[in-house]
Amino acid sequence: MFPVLFLLTFIRFFPLPSSAADAQSWRSRSIYQVMTDRFALQDVSDGTAYNVPCNTSALQYCGGAWRGIVDHLDYIQGMGFDAIWISPPFANVEGQTPMGEAYHGYWPQDLTALNSHFGTNKDLKNLSDSLHARGMYLMLDIVVNHMVSHHLFNTTAVQLAMSNSTTPVRNTTSVYPFTDVSDFHPVCWITDYSNQTEVEQCWLGNENMPWADVDTENTDVIGTLNNWIAGVIGDFGVDGLRLSTVKYVSRNFWNTFTTQAGIFTLGEVYSVDVNYTSPYTSESRAFDCVMSAVLDYPTWFELVPAFASPEGDFNALKNIVRLSQDAYTTGTFMTGSFLDNHDQPRFGSVTSDPALLANAIVWPFIHDGIPILYYGQEQGFSGGIIPNNHEALWHTRYNREHPLYMMVTALNQARKAAITSETYFLTTPMQFLDTGSSSTLVVSKPPLLALLTNIGSQQTSTVRWNVTHPVFKGRQQLVDVLTCRRFLAGEDGSVSIQSDGGMPKVLMPVTSLRGTNLCPQSVDVGSGSTRFGNAVSWTAVLVSMVVLEMTNLA
Repeated sequence: MFPVLFLLTFIRFFPLPSSAADAQSWRSRSIYQVMTDRFALQDVSDGTAYNVPCNTSALQYCGGAWRGIVDHLDYIQGMGFDAIWISPPFANVEGQTPMGEAYHGYWPQDLTALNSHFGTNKDLKNLSDSLHARGMYLMLDIVVNHMVSHHLFNTTAVQLAMSNSTTPVRNTTSVYPFTDVSDFHPVCWITDYSNQTEVEQCWLGNENMPWADVDTENTDVIGTLNNWIAGVIGDFGVDGLRLSTVKYVSRNFWNTFTTQAGIFTLGEVYSVDVNYTSPYTSESRAFDCVMSAVLDYPTWFELVPAFASPEGDFNALKNIVRLSQDAYTTGTFMTGSFLDNHDQPRFGSVTSDPALLANAIVWPFIHDGIPILYYGQEQGFSGGIIPNNHEALWHTRYNREHPLYMMVTALNQARKAAITSETYFLTTPMQFLDTGSSSTLVVSKPPLLALLTNIGSQQTSTVRWNVTHPVFKGRQQLVDVLTCRRFLAGEDGSVSIQSDGGMPKVLMPVTSLRGTNLCPQSVDVGSGSTRFGNAVSWTAVLVSMVVLEMTNLA
């Protein structure tokens, strides 16, 4: 813990160094999202941690900590992730609230202290140092929109304090560094989400569980937050920030805040509307750089229903991507692409079909943006709405043989190989190629070609991707990175391949995989005219394993 006055004075006169992890250095990364309290316990090496219970419905801390994350970095890096996003690390309201305990980290009470449930200052610094020693990045989730304390649950008292215009009321909020009620907007509840002023200046929550809305138009508040984040970044070697509840704070504030931070910022703009989200990516005279990137929520709203059933609409998904590519300042390159996260029901709760799940999981890795995987997705977690999607990972024993763990590993390796082999991979927008079928989707992002379908594993008819566009060189040798099976492009570079059990395929030229650890047996076999290679690597059984494993989980 550190006293706020000392902290702010120290930062003002002795600026702390900023991380060199700017937006461009994040483009080639892939991010593993960790819910700190649910990922790994600390100081348990004898295997007993695997049996420690965690009742999600209890809405309580389960014991996950930063030291536990350090102990399992091999597990994360083994999938190919080179950045992690952890829960907000600052001290939250303690004890029971009408909505349970603040185990998730999104109800800050003291921004000048760390959450002792997660560990100490030394523990967080050790996590940062351990990541950097591996060439990995640290992203902190932060909340500046609101504060929560038991004292503020008495909103009537706060309203009376705010109405006193003659006598300053100090030290009445029990939150830090904002101890004066004038640091907050007057009490009002958001009722009209089409009124942006109300969204930015009224409070989230309700009378029973109020989230005090910080007055981010107040110059003193702005200066305090700007100095605070500079200190956090310098103290803990932070490489990126995930900005929570972005749309509830004015873009003017975010512009100065992200400029002060000087590192990569990824904003949560929860909206289905591309036109609403786009201004947060803008670079204009009014907003030089609101934030580096945004979570790709508009696409997510179409992604889930597109793959949730055979009735999913791929045209709607394609249209939202094209609209985003045109509307955002940097297209969809500076977006965070995801299928699951801590706020939304896991995709596995929407459908138990293993083929639909496998197709959907491919999406973030062949998208223009930065792929993000929510912890537990690689273990087939299927929790629904909060808190069911906050499961403890230690019960899986960090199984690296799970088929989805292996699938994610292959997708990460394929993306890294594509970045290495194709100079313009990170700046070439994804394209959708016609297949003449409403149940198939083809995404071209050279050297990757993703063949997806939502027909599912119980289809009664076969599915074939007929890609007449000359994607590859004539008779070029290709490998499906998910099964390591070899294919041969047509004379004109086209592709015609049948799906196995509704499962996806991600094709790459053999030449793009040489020198990597991905499908070495399939890549190294001699060239021939046979359609499939004889060699089989560890991923060759992926399709049958996924079907078997997910059937057992269902």
